[in-house]
Amino acid sequence: MSASGKRIALRIEYDGSAFGGWQKQASPEIPTVQGCLETAIGKIADMPVKLVCAGRTDAGVHATGQIAHFECPVDRGERAWTMGVNSLLPPAVRVHEVFPASADFNARFSALSRRYVYVIYGAAIDSALLTGHAVREPAELDVKAMRKGARHLLGELDFSSFRAAGCQSKSPFREVRLLDVYRQRQFVVIDICANAFLQHMVRNIAGSLLEVGRSEREPDWIREILLARDRTAAGLTAPPDGLYLVAVSYPQECGVPARAFAPPLLDRLPDAG
Repeated sequence: MSASGKRIALRIEYDGSAFGGWQKQASPEIPTVQGCLETAIGKIADMPVKLVCAGRTDAGVHATGQIAHFECPVDRGERAWTMGVNSLLPPAVRVHEVFPASADFNARFSALSRRYVYVIYGAAIDSALLTGHAVREPAELDVKAMRKGARHLLGELDFSSFRAAGCQSKSPFREVRLLDVYRQRQFVVIDICANAFLQHMVRNIAGSLLEVGRSEREPDWIREILLARDRTAAGLTAPPDGLYLVAVSYPQECGVPARAFAPPLLDRLPDAG
């Protein structure tokens, strides 16, 4: 499949621990995913490009299914937009797929939902291989209690208690369509899908669910947090290391397949649909 037309969409994977987040910063000294991609794509396009992504991830947050688009008057072909661009990128970023996009496609505003997983591993000692890519939890987590607490967050609700103090969204309402917690070998995975997310929303939810998992709080505490509509009522913000953007879904006519891509450290991930 080769990209056609002026708007080109990409599926991107990156290790967020190498960057100061997705969004390009005012200071060029801060490495960002957007910055290095725009530089590489611009060389292949032979012109400056601006990328628009589905979800602007924070520093330390990873992605296996980030979707972004850019405009270019010339179609360089699929190989150029993948292999060519990848040859100019640092090892921590890779373009995996390219899709033809209609003129009205927008990676951010056309999206129907975003899906994240938060990965926790149980160990008394830090892992030399997992540090920066999963969050270590020495306590034996009560996954059943975490799942019970998570059920309070399903539906279209006011997530004021789970948004960052600096969040600039006009509305605190988001619709959480899936929120599950399950154990996979030495990992505990929080799997969440919503129409959109507030700043730090997933990490704030994860931090509160971790308190439930450690038996520091009862599962119904999650409902109390939600009703408080106050960020100070919730638990601490969980570290970014374990967070992955794994899928973005779009209307079928957009031509971007709705499937989830597991973080490399997991053997499997439930289907996106």
